Amino acid sequence: MCVFPTHTCLSYCYFFQMDVMLMEELLKHINFHDSSFCVAVIAIIFNPFFWNVVARWEYRTQQLSKLFGSPYLACYALGFMIILLNVYRSHSMTVAMRAQARWEVMDRTDVFYIGIALMVLGTLLVVSSFLALGFTGTFLGDYFGILMDEKVTGFPFNVTENPMYWGSTANYLGLALIGASPVGLLLTATVAMAYKVAIRFEGTRTNRTSIMQAAWNPRFLQDQHD
Repeated sequence: MCVFPTHTCLSYCYFFQMDVMLMEELLKHINFHDSSFCVAVIAIIFNPFFWNVVARWEYRTQQLSKLFGSPYLACYALGFMIILLNVYRSHSMTVAMRAQARWEVMDRTDVFYIGIALMVLGTLLVVSSFLALGFTGTFLGDYFGILMDEKVTGFPFNVTENPMYWGSTANYLGLALIGASPVGLLLTATVAMAYKVAIRFEGTRTNRTSIMQAAWNPRFLQDQHD
């Protein structure tokens, strides 16, 4: 029994039904058996899994630093690998979007310009985050003992805790809207979920700085003592 006024319950039911209908219509335009879709999903899930596993392994063992002879060289190597994986992820998502049907509901001028605006915003967040953190700060240098002097609290970190991740997500959403691509929307949602899981393991960017400083400093003091 609805505890709210009748008209409120009816309105809620109406909008819920509309949401379900839109979702059903969207899913009709997606071929889940398409190989390019499956490849894109695997690439999306694999990337954050890979860099988190490798970074944590390095933090515990320093094997990459020993292999390359320097934590900086090891971090650069991992960073370039992450870049290549992200390029492949973007490529696989683009291939999947082109291989599947467009949706006439999304194929409108206003949706197109919203997509452009999202890509501009996403690029701004990604680029400004990289400039604020630098290469080693962006690509998990803290797991290699390469620590920043202090927390980065200026733009874009005063807007969102993880601007690189959410900027990237905004770019993919913008690309999906520009291409009127239902599968692009689903893949973007997968990217967002993969990043949410990654953040649970990594912690927010600013909080991780303090944690890593506390974790590494005793190691440096011990090395100097020895």
